[in-house]
Amino acid sequence: MANNTRARRKVRISRALGLALTPKAEKYMERRPYGPGQHGRARKKADSDYAVRLREKQRLRAQYGIREAQMTRVYEEAKRTAGLTGENIIELLEMRLDALVLRAGFARTISQARQLVVHRHIMVDGARVDIPSFRVKPGQMVHVHERSETMTPFQVAAAGAHRDVLPAVPGYLDVKLESLQATLVRRPKRSEVPVTCEEQLVVEYYAR
Repeated sequence: MANNTRARRKVRISRALGLALTPKAEKYMERRPYGPGQHGRARKKADSDYAVRLREKQRLRAQYGIREAQMTRVYEEAKRTAGLTGENIIELLEMRLDALVLRAGFARTISQARQLVVHRHIMVDGARVDIPSFRVKPGQMVHVHERSETMTPFQVAAAGAHRDVLPAVPGYLDVKLESLQATLVRRPKRSEVPVTCEEQLVVEYYAR
């Protein structure tokens, strides 16, 4: 029952943001390509500049499933880092452990990836890590604990069952899916990260 409630909530959020956050939400949105509620089909008035920036920030947060405080910290770090702040934001978010678990194909959704980390199934260079926001460094290997490898969800993942709903493995990851191993070979580049976002709008939201 709880799973169904969470799934419905994800669908509702996806329709409000105009962005499918889960495979199930994508199917719903294909059937109902408009906002939720009785007025979802109605023509809406143009959003203010602030509303556009706010929604873009919310869309990015939702794709990584992070809280506002976490997003703010990433923005502040990105601002201090050399390069374009917007690109830095996404590149920093992409090096989160839960994001890389998803990109590697060990999980089907970011929520599932976070759950695998929190439940201590995931290791980095041989050490258990149960913090989804853990920053993986280039050269480090993300892998499943040997005691967890025989569990059904990981056997399903190792067989490539999630590839039908996930983007192709990005170039910054070297994945050995059958062994449930993935190495971050270098820092991600914004152009390679499979998230939908106009990052400059996010920067403008925080810089206001």
